[in-house]
Amino acid sequence: MPFTSPPRGGPPVTFKGRLHDARTATAIGRWLGPAMVVCFVTGVLSHYLQHPPVWLADRLPSHPSWGYRVTQGLHVIFGIAAIPLLLAKLWAVYPRLFAWPPVRSLRHGLERLSVAVLVAAGIFELFTGLLNTFQWYPWPFSFVAVHYAVAWVLVGALLLHLAVQWPRIRDHWSLRSAGTRALPAADGPDRRQLLGAVAAGVGAVTLTTAGQSVTALGALDLFAPRSPEHGPQGLPVNRTAAAAAVGEAVLADWRLTVDGPRPYSLTLDELRAMPQHEVTLPIACVEGWSKSARWTGVRVRDLLERAGAGPGARVRVVSLEASGAYRVMEMGRTYTQDPLTLLALRLGGEVLSLDHGYPARIIAPNRPGVLQTKWVGRLEVL
Repeated sequence: MPFTSPPRGGPPVTFKGRLHDARTATAIGRWLGPAMVVCFVTGVLSHYLQHPPVWLADRLPSHPSWGYRVTQGLHVIFGIAAIPLLLAKLWAVYPRLFAWPPVRSLRHGLERLSVAVLVAAGIFELFTGLLNTFQWYPWPFSFVAVHYAVAWVLVGALLLHLAVQWPRIRDHWSLRSAGTRALPAADGPDRRQLLGAVAAGVGAVTLTTAGQSVTALGALDLFAPRSPEHGPQGLPVNRTAAAAAVGEAVLADWRLTVDGPRPYSLTLDELRAMPQHEVTLPIACVEGWSKSARWTGVRVRDLLERAGAGPGARVRVVSLEASGAYRVMEMGRTYTQDPLTLLALRLGGEVLSLDHGYPARIIAPNRPGVLQTKWVGRLEVL
């Protein structure tokens, strides 16, 4: 049956498409809701790993070493999958967005408010997150701070929407729900075809983009913005040495400075003469791509111990790059004391390339890629 809404002062707006009903919206919502929850939980984890408050900095776990690779991979995979789900959900409910009068009661007003905020926040989060995977920021605000803040707005609006709409959701949740008896029986096959098409679209989008995070799907990685197989020394690069303004002039007479109770400095040859350790750890970036690699270098805890730092010491890492949000990075004691945390000098058995942080970079377990600082010039014991 067509949906007709008579706006004030104009002819009715008629929606002739079928299946614009609560049953279809609820069926799609069963998929969209969990996807949003996964995105929110993994997004909060990512935010606190990147920007931990003081009370949490020394409690962040360094294991499992692949933890961030999994959580951020899920964040991006479910975020991309949620885009076709959100579009399908909006298609199912959009006639209600034009209902008139706009507010008929307090409950209806809350429903309309929750829908407006929910739709706006959902579109903002998914599409700005998608552009972030391409490292394209056509807006004047800080993506990290605003994306994180709007995520909480989205969750609040979602909870309000569920509370207001729960009777209708309950009536249409299962095939045997009482509310389905009021729906035309002929809509059943069409609804199944619609949901099948939506599922196929979500599956296609997921399979052709998840390869940047899931190694087994690498051969199907057709539309992801980054392939983990492409890059110098077999590993992708987000920020090049040229972009960071690190060149021969900056690296001339390079020495590593370690500032602590017993400060000292080391040349590259002196670093290479120290005991070298080899670890296999992934680089996992906030944009969703990740890949494991073999790293060789000096344990950070050995460098700090030589400077007189105790076992509970934290460290501030300062890069040679001239500017950037992550030029200075701090690590809590769970990372500094972990034997897998290295000041890496080699990648895959070869000397680090300049784009991968030559002469030295940090590699640590269960850390976002933006915190695996490149072109390290200084370690400060805190």
